[in-house]
Amino acid sequence: MKKVVLSIVILTTFLNTFAQQKRARDYGIEIGVLQPGQFNAITDVKGVKVGHTTLHIGDSIRTGVTVILPHSGNIFQEKVPAAIYIGNGFGKLAGYSQVKELGNVETPIV
Repeated sequence: MKKVVLSIVILTTFLNTFAQQKRARDYGIEIGVLQPGQFNAITDVKGVKVGHTTLHIGDSIRTGVTVILPHSGNIFQEKVPAAIYIGNGFGKLAGYSQVKELGNVETPIV
């Protein structure tokens, strides 16, 4: 029992240390040339809207979806410049070929 309690205390301390880690900006390292917005979030960009929902089904199923609207107008008529970077190459990515070929997005990002 003592080993379990000790393990939990060590793990809690370890996880708390990660939660308090500073960001690069806190050390004076600036990435890019633009200043971050008020909340350092995608929603700091004027007109961008973000929605999210998570479903909890039973004890083991968690799934969700996030939707990004680049602006409140007609996205098909007023296309938005776009680019895609694939970080891990896993999964399916709808709309990739259009963005790669045309350099824009004309639908909400889901």
